[in-house]
Amino acid sequence: MERRTFKVTFFLRKARTGKNGLAPILARITTNRLVQDVYIQCAADPKRWDQTKERATGKNKYASEVNAYLDDFRARIVSIRNELLKEGYEGNAAEIKYRLQHAGKTARMFIDELSAFCEMKQKEVGVRITQLTANKFHRMLRYVKEYTAEEYGKADLPLSALNYAYFQGFQLFVQTRHNCHHNGAVNLLKTLRSFFVYCIRNEWLDKSPMKDLRLREEVTEVKAHLTKSELERMLAKRMPNERLERVRDVFAFCCLTGLAFTDADHLRSEHIGRDDSGNVWIRKPRQKTGVLSVIPLLPIARTILEKYAADPACREKGKLLPVCSNQRMNSYLAELADICGIEKKLTTHCARHTFACVALDYGMPIEIIAKILGHTKVNMTRHYARLSEGAVLREMTRLGEKLNLKPHTGIAE
Repeated sequence: MERRTFKVTFFLRKARTGKNGLAPILARITTNRLVQDVYIQCAADPKRWDQTKERATGKNKYASEVNAYLDDFRARIVSIRNELLKEGYEGNAAEIKYRLQHAGKTARMFIDELSAFCEMKQKEVGVRITQLTANKFHRMLRYVKEYTAEEYGKADLPLSALNYAYFQGFQLFVQTRHNCHHNGAVNLLKTLRSFFVYCIRNEWLDKSPMKDLRLREEVTEVKAHLTKSELERMLAKRMPNERLERVRDVFAFCCLTGLAFTDADHLRSEHIGRDDSGNVWIRKPRQKTGVLSVIPLLPIARTILEKYAADPACREKGKLLPVCSNQRMNSYLAELADICGIEKKLTTHCARHTFACVALDYGMPIEIIAKILGHTKVNMTRHYARLSEGAVLREMTRLGEKLNLKPHTGIAE
């Protein structure tokens, strides 16, 4: 069982000494590693203060009143801590301070504070995070409310009442009730963990109740991507209708640029420019992270843009490409794969993987691929770029040619 420590000390804030020569006295409440300072609406003369005894010195009436007030305040702190413990709270320094300053109110509540935290995240949209990230916080909040109501029969719980069992149960809840896969549940819990970092920095908690929870993602299977020959086959295939031709062109454009589906959907004329040599570039911040993607356009990609430059639907929406919804796109891609004889599950994200893998196969440095994909770290790019067996064979052949070792028989003497 963890040993709980509790201590109350008084000290002067000498830097705040007023014109009357008195400095305010603060109470420092310490429980385990959590420390909270509280102004107690009392002051003393720094020249007549004994920090060792935490008392005002002298036999005058003022010193006696100060010392009596300190004794009463200490007793009040002890009484509040005992009340909190009886009510089932942790009785830590943050809870004691909160009740001192909010007489008659309980300690900070989990869902109340989590709701305020999610609202704060919503205000950061467009500045620090995207709307997709904010939506993830709100989804996590909705699941927390459902779980707390169903498993604990309460609308809210004190922050200090949360423990390992709560979060272990919550993880199982989102996996069973909301059909989250393991990695999806871990991602939600990591979002929740950021809230407890916020609590600790605000000194509401001395440690995270999630500290012992293992949040390790499982290694998933390698995402499907097209080879060069499959991409050529798709580009050369005559489509049976305009709908699939548009889907093929958008998908191929993403394969040739590394743009994510949502970035292709939000591609506008202001994102396209030419350099002094006449090369056409895409310079566009990613919708997900805001990181700038800098992409020189290949001739085929330029041809696709030119094809839809005068398209009425694109011009009406101010878009450069005829992008439909993500759900429809994935549905049409399955149809497209059948027509092209590609036995892979194609999705919009598959295009991004295709660009990274084909570029790596043909010798493009992974740092350049990261720049094009809009990644801030090369390790992020390694999840996209996978070397093919053909590339491994090619590099091994080159190594053999450079080594030029001559075979020999027998054993060296």
